[in-house]
Amino acid sequence: MTREQKSLWLHAAVVLVLGALYFVLPEYHAGNLARIMVLAVYAMGYNLLFGYTGLLSLGHAMFFAAGMYGFGLAVNHGGLPAGAAVLIGIAATLVVSVVVGFLALRTRDVAFMIVMLMFAQTGYLIILYFGEFTRGDEGFVVQQAQRGLFGFDLSAQGIRYWAALILFSACLLGIAKGVNSRFGKALVAVRENEERARMLGYDTHRLKFLAVVLSGVLSGAAGAAYGLLFGYIGSTFATVQYSIFPLLWVLLGGAGTTLGPFVGVLFMFYLIDLSSFLTDAYMFIAGIALLLLTMFAPKGIVGQIRASRVPWLP
Repeated sequence: MTREQKSLWLHAAVVLVLGALYFVLPEYHAGNLARIMVLAVYAMGYNLLFGYTGLLSLGHAMFFAAGMYGFGLAVNHGGLPAGAAVLIGIAATLVVSVVVGFLALRTRDVAFMIVMLMFAQTGYLIILYFGEFTRGDEGFVVQQAQRGLFGFDLSAQGIRYWAALILFSACLLGIAKGVNSRFGKALVAVRENEERARMLGYDTHRLKFLAVVLSGVLSGAAGAAYGLLFGYIGSTFATVQYSIFPLLWVLLGGAGTTLGPFVGVLFMFYLIDLSSFLTDAYMFIAGIALLLLTMFAPKGIVGQIRASRVPWLP
């Protein structure tokens, strides 16, 4: 069996296991897993830019929030149905990612990271400034009647779980296919040695621009889906915190791996969730655990397994 075939079977097995878990998990954990799958799509978008292209961003919350607010405002103020509103959210993210990519890629390395952070902070301030429409810090709730898609009520837990699984599966299999394509390998070449890639004839600026746009659109799709499935649109999702989260998820799970983002979100979500039952200082416990993991598994959970035991892991 070839490496690509093993990868395909592994991704299919992950999807099947997640589908089977719905029938055995308690309601609380099924709800958590639906949320984790949506956030994992956000982490996949970040991983495409950071893990595969080597561009460190501290501004990805603007993409997530663009998709979320594009959806939420289209539903609340535009009166559009959920399906059209999701497309509006994705289109808004596409516009933002094209503009940001065009401007931010005039810089490199640390300057790129700082410029992305500045753009994200601008987006956050815009949300607060137009509080008449966005409700500022308070945010707003998308009503149950507005969360129907193709005749399904996505506020119902069971339907929400399967909708999250469909989104997660499509993105996971799409990423797995994409990173093994010529385009995906070209991104890795840029990450490993941009100058050499340029000497080999690759248009590295174009590749990085496409990576920013694809990463942004994937993150925005996750934001729109989060608003649709969980019914809340809030400025918290545009803060620096939500730009740092995907970086932590990817580092914990394994940068440059297809399953790393999901594993990272799963690990960190339950680390914080379980710690909060033990003490009010749960972030202290979470911080120690994250520090230990970083020290003893610097390539992340999936990355470390690939490096030491299973070299064919995607």
